[in-house]
Amino acid sequence: MIRILITDDHLVVREGLRLILETAEDIEVVGEAMDGAECLELVPTLKPDVVLMDLQMPRMDGITAIGHLRKNFPEIAIVILTTYNEDDLMIRGLQAGARGYLLKDSSRENLLDAIHAAARGETLLKPDILARVLAPQSAPKPVFPTQTDSMLTERELEVLQLAAKGERNKEIAYKLGITERTVKAHLQSIYQKFGVDSRAAAVAVAAGKGLLNE
Repeated sequence: MIRILITDDHLVVREGLRLILETAEDIEVVGEAMDGAECLELVPTLKPDVVLMDLQMPRMDGITAIGHLRKNFPEIAIVILTTYNEDDLMIRGLQAGARGYLLKDSSRENLLDAIHAAARGETLLKPDILARVLAPQSAPKPVFPTQTDSMLTERELEVLQLAAKGERNKEIAYKLGITERTVKAHLQSIYQKFGVDSRAAAVAVAAGKGLLNE
């Protein structure tokens, strides 16, 4: 069972998500939080596998909460709940360590796919959503030295660009003619070079550096 903690300050959003998630046999909603602070209070007791995190909340926002979770509970996958008008916050959330994101009007299928991917340590990044979220006008300036760009090998760049298109490890391996283990090794190397610990964060950094333009 995948244990889910929903964090959103809107009751109707929490109830709607709960109703959808309770229809999945392998997902259990273990709790709800009204803001980031309550989320951090509940996590040690509820021990969720995945936290669905809103970004704009009173008392403690989602970005701050994500930072605390990544530091104190790195094993927990975080999926951001967002709307299209939160592009800048979205990038900050991905760079803070969120493993993926969901639009609040996502379909049941997309919701479950994103949660399952996050629980597996993967991220489903839809190309159309990614392009909008990582548009040039909202992309952050590179946080890391420009010399980092040249540190990626040609194969690592190919893996990263496919990951940014939403391809899973198995699909990347098939397209590049390599094994899934090799794909994972390339991703770990990319994370280390970028100073991040998730696919979503690596994609956000790469977008900020202009490495996904091709």
